[in-house]
Amino acid sequence: MCQIFAGQDPTRYELETRSMRLNGQSTSIRLEKAFWTILDEMAQAEGLTTPVFVSKLHDEVLELHGEPRNFTALLRCTCLLQRERAGISAGSQIAAE
Repeated sequence: MCQIFAGQDPTRYELETRSMRLNGQSTSIRLEKAFWTILDEMAQAEGLTTPVFVSKLHDEVLELHGEPRNFTALLRCTCLLQRERAGISAGSQIAAE
């Protein structure tokens, strides 16, 4: 079992920082590349750029719950939820790569 997880390509979990605007403010968001890949796919499916998609998500969260304590954690969980809804478990994706 550990071979599946330990043997994954290290570039998947390299951190990548992207700059964007949230609520009109410039900010940087740092996530693992695997999560950026999922966010890029989600944005593309909505016909948006990733910064616009993330900004819209941030706006919706503000409206529903107020300022999130940990927005990067929310983004990671968004990616996991998207995969769950698509019927792809995190484990089966790792095994497939």
